[in-house]
Amino acid sequence: MSTTLETPRQSRWAALAVLSAAMLMTILDGSIVTVAMPAIQHDLGFSPAGLSWTVNAYLIAFGGLLLLAGRLGDLIGRRSVFLAGNALFTAASLLAGLATSPGLLIAARFLQGAGSALASAVVLGILVTLFTDPAERAKAIGVFSFTGATGASIGQVLGGVLTDALSWNWIFFINVPIGVATVLFALRTLPADRGTGLSAGADVLGAVLVTSGLMLGIYTVVKVEEYGWLATHTLGLGAVSLVLLASFVLRQRMAKIPLMPLRILRSRDVVGANLVQMLTLSAMFAFQIIVALYMQKVLAYGALETGLAMLPAAVTIGGVSLLVSARLNTRFGERAVLTVGLLLLLGAMLKLTTVPVSADYVTDLLPVMLLIAGGGLVLPALASLSMSDAKPDDAGLVSGLFNTTQQVGMALGVAVLSTLAASRTKTDLAAGIAEPDALTAGYHVAFTTAAALLAAAIVVTLTVLRKRTRS
Repeated sequence: MSTTLETPRQSRWAALAVLSAAMLMTILDGSIVTVAMPAIQHDLGFSPAGLSWTVNAYLIAFGGLLLLAGRLGDLIGRRSVFLAGNALFTAASLLAGLATSPGLLIAARFLQGAGSALASAVVLGILVTLFTDPAERAKAIGVFSFTGATGASIGQVLGGVLTDALSWNWIFFINVPIGVATVLFALRTLPADRGTGLSAGADVLGAVLVTSGLMLGIYTVVKVEEYGWLATHTLGLGAVSLVLLASFVLRQRMAKIPLMPLRILRSRDVVGANLVQMLTLSAMFAFQIIVALYMQKVLAYGALETGLAMLPAAVTIGGVSLLVSARLNTRFGERAVLTVGLLLLLGAMLKLTTVPVSADYVTDLLPVMLLIAGGGLVLPALASLSMSDAKPDDAGLVSGLFNTTQQVGMALGVAVLSTLAASRTKTDLAAGIAEPDALTAGYHVAFTTAAALLAAAIVVTLTVLRKRTRS
């Protein structure tokens, strides 16, 4: 298999720009919808329960297909999978913008998730084969992480602007010219690579087991808020998902040419980085979504005002990941940098556990936006650690695994933190407490749980990940 992409330095950085642009578009799409949901509900006549599927359909397709997409990149070529994913995402974005019914929008969102999975699953695999020098790779991952780290916050700002100034349709239409440009530039800048061929690893049964298991598992998690953790629906589907995933692991042990060689799980850094990422992103749901809900439902911020209030976080995360993360990782090692970043995020969550009903932005929220800069240290370090032991033939699969745990972590964060917050709020409202106070109390529970998850991530970092100092 041709996996090491020998390209001039200038071409490598041009390719990185294309990869980052595609990733930014994917991340933006995951957050840009949140501030437009009320307008979508009004125009298309979504029921309250049905509206959640504008997010769930995307998450299920995206998270469920990432591992398979990563392996397909190793088998048929990562460039081909990347191009196909971007083309599908662009076409689905046009369909979503033109949607005139809830069903059509949900179908388009599912296709967007599938396209995002194909494109993003192979990005890190392409990146690590383009940049083989450790210092250059650290810089490239810093740039790449900059787009991912800032994308969610930028999406909330952009979603508010487009929805208020034009209409919700434009949060999808804006992807079309960006997607077309990405495909055209990718054809010119990404070197062609040849996979090992489907005959070298076309484990169809394994693919069916892992894809159905992940999709069903993510569906079960995102529906917890509606059904509850101990409901027959949750326990039954969760059990089926676990059986499918366990069957997939057994299949990989027995298959002559497995879809996911289990040797990739022998690396402490790969396993540890993925576990830390799952814990961290579960916790960061509290910042990405619950802080926005707090601003809108308790502080009465509008959509655009909320997006602008979150902007300092995007700036600080982006500045740290782009300007200093690579130098710090090279000088002190990823584990040390990751630990510092997690401590900063923990400080942000602890600060949020005390936000009052009548908060002052400068004293109560701006410090949080600055401490969130720790995300600019965490994400590049995790990306480097997760790919550190990847063999050339497995780079796409390891990249897909990293992105899968990212989506599972986000889905778990949605289910756990939102359910805990809603439960506390419901109890306080039943006791006659005023709605703003009840909402704030619920959010405090979510922030406290997020802090506990970050503390657990720090423990895993210090006990599982290897210490790699560099001079």
